Amino acid sequence: MCRSIQRLHNVDPPSTSAEVRAAALQFVRKISGSTKPSQANTNAFERAVDDIAAVAERMLAELVSPVPPQDREREAARRRAAREAARV
Repeated sequence: MCRSIQRLHNVDPPSTSAEVRAAALQFVRKISGSTKPSQANTNAFERAVDDIAAVAERMLAELVSPVPPQDREREAARRRAAREAARV
């Protein structure tokens, strides 16, 4: 599940709040072992996603990098080519 979380720091175009929230949701799903919490756990689940997303956004805003941002499209194409080569 968490393998699909993409790098969100130092990319062009910059990561959106929706991408950060999606990564936080994947993380909470992974550590809770549940993709859809029960009604009794929904509030705790959503609060955890909100908290993790907020912390991740703050961290991304504070990180600095000496290298130029990586182009998302070029990186996605590279990953696709690597997957295709592995299938052969």
